[in-house]
Amino acid sequence: QVELVESGGGLVQAGGSLRLSCVASGSTFSSTFSSFRMAWFRQAPGKARDVVAAITWSGSTTYYEDSVKGRFTISRDNAKNTVYLQMNSLKPEDTAVYFCNTNPPRPGSWGQGTQVTVSS
Repeated sequence: QVELVESGGGLVQAGGSLRLSCVASGSTFSSTFSSFRMAWFRQAPGKARDVVAAITWSGSTTYYEDSVKGRFTISRDNAKNTVYLQMNSLKPEDTAVYFCNTNPPRPGSWGQGTQVTVSS
């Protein structure tokens, strides 16, 4: 049963913007999404999957990895079971597959991710 579906990735030039979305569904999230802390992760080829940004259940507190501070913004809409990642001033080093999951991540909930490619 699909639980997390990411979308919004693509190919963009350096300095451009993308907005990623992650919709949560299924038995785990259908009625309890608002109770979960959520996060965006990314994985570049040959590298580990690392957290990029995180948000509390209410959205009142957020966390950003140092390299994306001031450029990325995480938000959520609990009524839509959706978490977003607005990415501005993109750099080639942001190229990766982006995933969402709970924070800490549920191993069985990883989706397919969405590819973000930033050209120089």
